[in-house]
Amino acid sequence: MNEITVEIWADVICPWCYIGKRKFETALARFEHRDAVRVRWRSYELDPTTPKDIDETIAGRMLRRQGIPPEQAAQLLAGVSEMAAAEGLEYHLDKARPVNTFDAHRVVHLAADHGLAEPFQERLMRAYTAEGASLADRETLLRLATEAGLDAHAVGRTLDGDDYAADVRADEERADRFGVSAVPSFVFAEEWVTSGAQSADVFTDLLQRSVSLR
Repeated sequence: MNEITVEIWADVICPWCYIGKRKFETALARFEHRDAVRVRWRSYELDPTTPKDIDETIAGRMLRRQGIPPEQAAQLLAGVSEMAAAEGLEYHLDKARPVNTFDAHRVVHLAADHGLAEPFQERLMRAYTAEGASLADRETLLRLATEAGLDAHAVGRTLDGDDYAADVRADEERADRFGVSAVPSFVFAEEWVTSGAQSADVFTDLLQRSVSLR
């Protein structure tokens, strides 16, 4: 059968995006035509103004921006971690540092050119949610990319230049055309858009609808 395209807009510092990724993978694994599905990862920055070198926890950001006290923030993050655990993910969000992700997205595009977008996305999301890695740090990105199978020299050249910057911006402009304003967001066959970490059943239904167009 013809190819089915699923575009996923995500930010690598979005805990919900990792949960949504797992739920989508559950749906895809049981989908009869999974071999015909092509997944395209699209860049989305939750906050493009965030500095690269900021040293702030999620709870600290919640206090600074929304006035949420540490105790309440801890409860909210614990709830997210419980939902992640239900999908087999281990979160330590007290370690997470929500930094600028523009360079990380550029390297995701490099990874896509080498057929490694999915493993690199996986490695970035795990590093952020479980390991407290700074995804704006050059050496950290270089290490994570090589762990995902990318060539270290190619990654270094990308990080030291402006390669794929236009691709990140193009993804963000494409998000506007589909009305994507939150992540994770999934666009099936350029027809159906759903946002949030939906259930596997919802994703399965959208995959089945996409088949009907082909």
